Amino acid sequence: MESSKYKTKPWKPAPPRPYVFCNANLVDPVSGRVHSGVCVHVADGLIQYVGQAKEPDNSDAAVIDLEGKYLCPGLTDSHVHLAAVPGESDWRDIRQIDTVTSTLRQGYVCESMLHRGFTTVRDCGGATLSLKESIADGLIHGPRLFIAGRYLSQTGGHGDMRGSHQASVPQCCGHATAMSGIIADGVPACLQGARDTLRTGSDFIKIMGSGGVASPTDQVEHVQFTDEEIRAITSVARNANTYVTCHAYTPASIQQAIRNGVMGIEHGNLIDEETAALMAEKGVYLTPTLVTYSTMAKYAEDGFLPPESAKKNDQVLERGLKSLRLAADAGVTMCFGTDLLGHLVQAQSLEFGLRAQVLSPLEVLRSATVNPARMMRQETFLGQIKEGFAADLLVLNANPLEDIKILEKPETHILAVMKEGRVYMSRWSQLMPDVKQKTELLE
Repeated sequence: MESSKYKTKPWKPAPPRPYVFCNANLVDPVSGRVHSGVCVHVADGLIQYVGQAKEPDNSDAAVIDLEGKYLCPGLTDSHVHLAAVPGESDWRDIRQIDTVTSTLRQGYVCESMLHRGFTTVRDCGGATLSLKESIADGLIHGPRLFIAGRYLSQTGGHGDMRGSHQASVPQCCGHATAMSGIIADGVPACLQGARDTLRTGSDFIKIMGSGGVASPTDQVEHVQFTDEEIRAITSVARNANTYVTCHAYTPASIQQAIRNGVMGIEHGNLIDEETAALMAEKGVYLTPTLVTYSTMAKYAEDGFLPPESAKKNDQVLERGLKSLRLAADAGVTMCFGTDLLGHLVQAQSLEFGLRAQVLSPLEVLRSATVNPARMMRQETFLGQIKEGFAADLLVLNANPLEDIKILEKPETHILAVMKEGRVYMSRWSQLMPDVKQKTELLE
């Protein structure tokens, strides 16, 4: 039939071209070594070969001599909020952005993250299945997405953005916005909320287990949800072969979450030695997000946060670096996260320098590669340059294992970004982006 020539998804790109990268200094976050003179073959979006130089299987492969430049696995940011888009001046406006406005701006946010070297991100509230599918199909250029969908909060918890003088609205937190969560009180509501977030395409479940900086009616030290409520949510996740991560700052809230089956802690700024030891014992992942507090503090005078939130921000900022050292000494597996909102997302790469104050370059690099791959159960596909893994590669002009702070300046040190075998960004004349469809000249 004539109509069969029309594609159902005409925006889907053709298969990626094969590449052969020669003379690479390969950065290995597992061994912590740089392997020199390595050859990497890429085809069909996957790494097909890693080893000594050999002829490509495909004569059409583009052969790129890296001339000793560094080939690093693509980076992962394990705590973002893609729906909290730039364009508004303070947090109160950002959280009220409607879904249409947010959606139209998210493409810009996604592409800018990819250009900073983040080939995978884990969205901890706000991103939708539609966005995830649009990126996977090539309609939007951005990192690979793992999403929590709508997070779960108790009434008056960190996900409830109603002020104290606002009337109660059943089952939501005011009118629906791009950042709206699910308000769930009691075991039946928690079961329903958890099941609904999985129904709508979430890869994992996010809950608010303590007070937070931006929420108007709670305090950071508040413990939120009951044991029974958390167990209900984690049982839903376990039955669906996934996991629950929890926004939590204090030892009490973190320990309650872990006792009831939570496998991830977001932030954790006020952690103590006992809690860090428990996390290490149970194999619970910690995703600190230091850059969000330092960046919000810089913008405090501009009114980015209301006064009550600015005070709470100072409280958790002071303890952030200490929590990293406590967790590292206890053997907790940590992941790289930023949690930046609105226009502050431009500071995403500065998290590397903050962590470098207390952690080694290898520890920081692992937090942005192999550790999140394990947390997201993608350890056989993401986070390494290895045969059978996704062809997510960065070409660097310096060694991140000598100075991880080079990743703070992607515009200076990231020469090219490849995701799934496609070059999305290049600052190097020997390797051009190949994601734009070429237009055939008529004359």
